[in-house]
Amino acid sequence: MSSQQIAVRLPESLLSNLDRLISSGRYGSRAEAVRAGVEKVLADEERRSIDRAIIAGYQKHPQTDADALAATASLRAAIQEEPW
Repeated sequence: MSSQQIAVRLPESLLSNLDRLISSGRYGSRAEAVRAGVEKVLADEERRSIDRAIIAGYQKHPQTDADALAATASLRAAIQEEPW
């Protein structure tokens, strides 16, 4: 995968915390840590987008009492099947 270099300005406090993560061995470099942060932000945004779509679906087609009862029954059955 090709990549591009970008310049990012960070406040000293963020940079100090970032460097602590690197010193602790959590990340191998500033670039690796920043890349992980960007990946996390993008993943969070994707989850939020999916959440919004699910909410919109339920608003368009609200859950019925029968749906709720079926979900509860399914949940109880799944719990009873657990080997605990």
